[in-house]
Amino acid sequence: MQDKPDIMDSLSHELIGRDAETLSLVREYLSREDLREIKRRLIGTGVIGGKSVGMLLAHSILRRDPTFEGNAELENHDAFYVGADVFSACMEQRGWPKLSRTQETAEGYFAAARELKTEMLRGGFPEKIKEQFRLMLEHFGQSPMIVRPSSLREDVFENASAGKFASHFCPNQGSPEKRYQNFETAVRKIFASTLSEAAVADRLQRGASLRDEPLALLVQKVSGSRRGDYFFPDLSGIGLSHNPFVWRRGTDPKAGLLRLVFGLGTRAVNRPENEYARIAALDAPLLNPYNRPEDVKRFSQSNVDVLDLRDNAFRTISAAELLAGAWSTETPLDLIATRDRTASEYLASRGSPANDAWILTFDKLFESTPFAKTMSRMLKNLEQAYAVPVELEFTANFTDQEIPKLSLLRCRPFRTKGHCRPAELPEKNDQPTILLQQEGNFMGGSLCQTIARIIYVDPRGYAESTVSEKYEIARLTGRLNQQIEKGDQPPTLLLGPGRWGTTTPELGVPVRFSEINRMTAIGEIAYRDGSKTLELSFGAHFFQDLVERDRFYLAIYPEKEGVIFNAPWLKKQPNLLTALLPNETRLAKVVQVVDTRKMDLRLISDIATQQLICVSRR
Repeated sequence: MQDKPDIMDSLSHELIGRDAETLSLVREYLSREDLREIKRRLIGTGVIGGKSVGMLLAHSILRRDPTFEGNAELENHDAFYVGADVFSACMEQRGWPKLSRTQETAEGYFAAARELKTEMLRGGFPEKIKEQFRLMLEHFGQSPMIVRPSSLREDVFENASAGKFASHFCPNQGSPEKRYQNFETAVRKIFASTLSEAAVADRLQRGASLRDEPLALLVQKVSGSRRGDYFFPDLSGIGLSHNPFVWRRGTDPKAGLLRLVFGLGTRAVNRPENEYARIAALDAPLLNPYNRPEDVKRFSQSNVDVLDLRDNAFRTISAAELLAGAWSTETPLDLIATRDRTASEYLASRGSPANDAWILTFDKLFESTPFAKTMSRMLKNLEQAYAVPVELEFTANFTDQEIPKLSLLRCRPFRTKGHCRPAELPEKNDQPTILLQQEGNFMGGSLCQTIARIIYVDPRGYAESTVSEKYEIARLTGRLNQQIEKGDQPPTLLLGPGRWGTTTPELGVPVRFSEINRMTAIGEIAYRDGSKTLELSFGAHFFQDLVERDRFYLAIYPEKEGVIFNAPWLKKQPNLLTALLPNETRLAKVVQVVDTRKMDLRLISDIATQQLICVSRR
């Protein structure tokens, strides 16, 4: 056994890569046999990428925990790995060495990438790789599969950000040749996505070349079961070991957070427009961020993603239609849904079956089963092993028990998000360059975001405005919001008095969420108007929208001890409002637009220390 460390190191470097912290976890939680099993299921050669490593580590960490009933609570993972060398070989085969000589300019780089992308979409694979693909498909039979990009950069400690490349589902029905062609098409599409304009621009920004970032693939059997012509899991979701959206005092952020959906997890991960997942703080899962009964339905999931086995396709189905299906008795509906009495009464009045109306709330799942405690315990175990907060992607299925069995799809460090390099929080010693510094009172997790524009509604000017002017300010904010391109360009910080989204202009700016939905960060400022202080909503008015659109929120109390809010510095900056909207000169005394692109202004937060600062480094 003396050679074990050498074999472990050799296999780890061959299959996992060079990220020191990831390798440390691999040495602690994966055995030599685990690594050899990876190699047995490896197609081609090369590393398997961060997504694959995170999934394997999560399984091993939990199964080694003596308090965790691994076999009873976890499904066995069934996966293959396409090594990164397959991608590199395809790049060579499609002519990248020749094309790369045209990338002396940014235009040449984009042109070469577009040409190579076309080649990627129509090219084939070496015969040896094709043979391994067919053996893998023979193993899966006609079980649905998902092909997931596993970048060398994602899910590792050095860069825990999510990848920019989409996964592809393969319902995997039909003849062996048809199933093979569908799988190969999925692989080609993922490889080609590395050459999209957004991916190429990201590499240029970081000074990386295509050669620097080969892509591996994770091919997994889809967790779930067949219901009629459809295949999907009972539950899917994202779990965070640290809750970045604590919206109620007394909620413990260390207990974690879930985003939960019915069906495939695409709706928990991709956040479709006008769709909502169930958000649950794991120490108080039945605590909703809204109070009105009608909001229960408004903020519930309305569509479900499934695999259509008859048409061999990914499909989106109305939740109402799916829950009313003949197979619905196979799922304990009372655990995941609540009877919609209003809709039932309406259906009964029209002569339709009244028992077909449901709202996906998951209330009884949290109320009557230990699901929340199980998820919290699982996330804490993973966080302890990683020594940082983690994000877990999972599915769950009710088999012959009311407690669902879990399948772990992905685990990664839950680190800083944003578009600037994370940095230490500065000390309070350079006040002229600090716009804001405070402890706590923010939602959205750890952030390191360069801010290119600030939209500031002056609290005093707003208080002195007429009611009609306050509504005009709300519509003006919406027009400024529309000037922000999709993709949050330029990254914009919105600051204003009281509650954004209130219906009462005296309490804040009465915008609709669609009028501020492109802002990178949204700040509410407590302001004393005579004897009255405008109270802040702490995001309650649009909490669900903030979470679904992944927007950062901060509440500013300028008079609170320890808070720095440098409004005088902000007011001295040139106002670009009339340059952007020439007809709005009258409101320029209240609404200020500041261009901060040359200031290196950064909004930085740390959920662990609850510190937040917005600071200019120039």
